Amino acid sequence: MARDETDGPNPAWTDPICPVARTADLVGDRWSLLIVRDAMDGARSFTDFQQRTGIARNILSERLRKLTAHGLLTQVDAPSGRRRLYALTEAGKDFFPVIVALRQWGERHAFTAGETHSVLVDDEGARVPDLLPTAANGSPLTSDTTSVRRPT
Repeated sequence: MARDETDGPNPAWTDPICPVARTADLVGDRWSLLIVRDAMDGARSFTDFQQRTGIARNILSERLRKLTAHGLLTQVDAPSGRRRLYALTEAGKDFFPVIVALRQWGERHAFTAGETHSVLVDDEGARVPDLLPTAANGSPLTSDTTSVRRPT
């Protein structure tokens, strides 16, 4: 985009009042999601991201720039001081439940029964439990038990 995207509301938002649409505009493409996933798994350098994803260098440069501009990543000096590395910001770290939800949906729906796939585990090696949104009273929430309230 020609304008500075940090200068306030973006006129190109898909749906300016919808948080899902706005988030998809920021990180909804395959490469951005994989970059954030890999940053959560320890990738820090341009080379790390390029080797883990196989993404073309020009596309990687653009996605890293966008993720940095939108506050999910920040650039930090490498210990050697010779290059810059990428680190998750608080907003980037806050994206973790989204990545977990995508992973868990993929485990249930993107693999055939018995097909091998990676597994997310905690520090003790136990599989991360399924995420489930719950109401204030603890009951499970689904698309059948929620609705969107739009501004009037």
